[in-house]
Amino acid sequence: MTPRPIDRENPDRLYTVTGGRTRAHENAFDSVSLIVSECEPAPGMQSEHVRILQLTRQPTAVVEISAELRLPVSVVKILLRDLLDTGRITVRHPSAALQSGRPDPETLRQVLSALHDL
Repeated sequence: MTPRPIDRENPDRLYTVTGGRTRAHENAFDSVSLIVSECEPAPGMQSEHVRILQLTRQPTAVVEISAELRLPVSVVKILLRDLLDTGRITVRHPSAALQSGRPDPETLRQVLSALHDL
């Protein structure tokens, strides 16, 4: 098996990036949650936070952010939680957006019935 770049990552760096934390709030994000920045980076921010805010000017999935930063998804979720807690990003859950745009099954049955009657 060929080692991936993340397998060669220095564990000390990951520890430093997350401030020693190992988990973000589990319900805040999933891998396909869309992240949108709500502000521009501020002077003195951690470089990973700055990069996230730049990447998420358009809705961007957590896994895409992870790939761009070349950091594990678990580390990215911790960084995103920091930004969410300070109001610098918002989270959109695509499954909720899809469900809200779908008609109920009864409406679909009525449409299908009407089409058969034509």
